Amino acid sequence: MALLTIENLPGAAVEVLAGTTLLAAIQAAGHDWMHACGAKGRCTTCRLQVSSGLENLSPPSDTELRYRAAGRLLANERLTCQARLPAGAVTGRVPEATKLPHVQYG
Repeated sequence: MALLTIENLPGAAVEVLAGTTLLAAIQAAGHDWMHACGAKGRCTTCRLQVSSGLENLSPPSDTELRYRAAGRLLANERLTCQARLPAGAVTGRVPEATKLPHVQYG
């Protein structure tokens, strides 16, 4: 099983089942996560800043590539509604711009 660790979200070491998106795994673990478009890949509010393990994620989707080309998604960022983690581990952070006001971040 794959593991996603979110550095600035206390208690956020999330097991990611094969075939699920990072967002689905985060929500299944009971964490609230910004996703303004309802996980349809139409915004960038669910992004994760990846600090290690970027190579373990699925290749960027066409949606993510369009946002990168438009300058709305950095090379070290992935949309949690699009990215999958087939194996290995990923560590990342919730960006300042997408932090939820009611969630305690570290």
